[in-house]
Amino acid sequence: MASDLKEFDVVVVGGGMVGAALAAALGQAGRSVAVVEARLPPAFRAEDDYDLRVSAVNRASQHLLERVGTWPGIIERRASAYRCMRVWDACSAGEIEFDAVEMGEPDLGHIVENRVIQEALLERLEQLDSVRLLAPFGVETLELGERGVCVGLSDGRELQARLVVGADGARSRIRELAGMQRSARDYGQTAIVATVTTEVPHESTAWQRFLPTGPLAFLPLGDGRSSIVWSATGTEAERLLGLDDADFRHALARAADLRLGRITACSKRAGFPLVGGQSYPYVRARVALIGDAAHSIHPLAGQGVNLGFMDAAELAGVLDSSFRDPGSMLVLRRYERARRGENETMMRLMEGFRLLFGSQLPLLPWVRGRGMALTGTVQPLKRHLMAHALGTAGRRPELATPFVDPVR
Repeated sequence: MASDLKEFDVVVVGGGMVGAALAAALGQAGRSVAVVEARLPPAFRAEDDYDLRVSAVNRASQHLLERVGTWPGIIERRASAYRCMRVWDACSAGEIEFDAVEMGEPDLGHIVENRVIQEALLERLEQLDSVRLLAPFGVETLELGERGVCVGLSDGRELQARLVVGADGARSRIRELAGMQRSARDYGQTAIVATVTTEVPHESTAWQRFLPTGPLAFLPLGDGRSSIVWSATGTEAERLLGLDDADFRHALARAADLRLGRITACSKRAGFPLVGGQSYPYVRARVALIGDAAHSIHPLAGQGVNLGFMDAAELAGVLDSSFRDPGSMLVLRRYERARRGENETMMRLMEGFRLLFGSQLPLLPWVRGRGMALTGTVQPLKRHLMAHALGTAGRRPELATPFVDPVR
């Protein structure tokens, strides 16, 4: 770790998955970085039960984590590859299956606990001499100057840098202090999460059913259980969270159409209100926002953390390729131009899917069913959708592409 410095190239506020990934990429490139994190995760132990918060890490994000040297640490701890995805509509005959074999890939991604990803990344930061982790501390003040920025911490210290990056979540303190705005969309749904044991094996498959009240996903875990994300309207979510264990398991099995049989065991449950939004702008002189601080979307396709990782990869690449002041608008606008369009498109696409599958207008269920059937039979279209889900379609930041040894 860096010595007791107070001056850095970049201060990253937020040492979660996205912020720590950015810090690791910048540190590897030789930048001096301070990472300020308010809460460190509890240490991972193999005997611990699965955490309720998990992410579906796609191939592009995997490449980033490989390039910053953390993927082996994630695999050593706990990660569950899934090879298929089954999606079906509760109100029509529409159903579609995606299989990694169709893309010549070993899997479609990995289900990983958020704390596992964060711990592996923080472990990597400890190995980088140019990176210093400051935790648990909050940010109290932010002073923006023409030539730099001063970040005041909750313990009274002040950090000087040429750029501050807000990676501190949807309620970003950096965004607030920098006077940057956010448009919020309340989806009127709550995501219920839990870990469940099913009568029928999940077969390394992610199962998702679109219900009128919201999507239900079963994400496969390595010990045979599944992590569920059940998005339901406010009143329905409140009812489900209030059920006793047996009644909840029965309701969950019925909601899943008994595809995985009875639910034989269920962990504690938690609910998280779903709110989307975009920050305007993503950047200003000396400040950049990434991850949930910049944008948040509906979780029905599990793309939130992957978009955040692409923010980190893009910003790290932009800073690495420029000899200019990293806090200048000439540099930071390149990052915003590269990321805003994709993030807004994905947000609106997820909102469109939510409205499409949540509506029961006459003939719409039939249209959905026919559309899913058509997608499943038109291979070019199906492969295109799978490539986007994998994160292998279109332009990607260099750090999100496979590493090719130039010597070979």
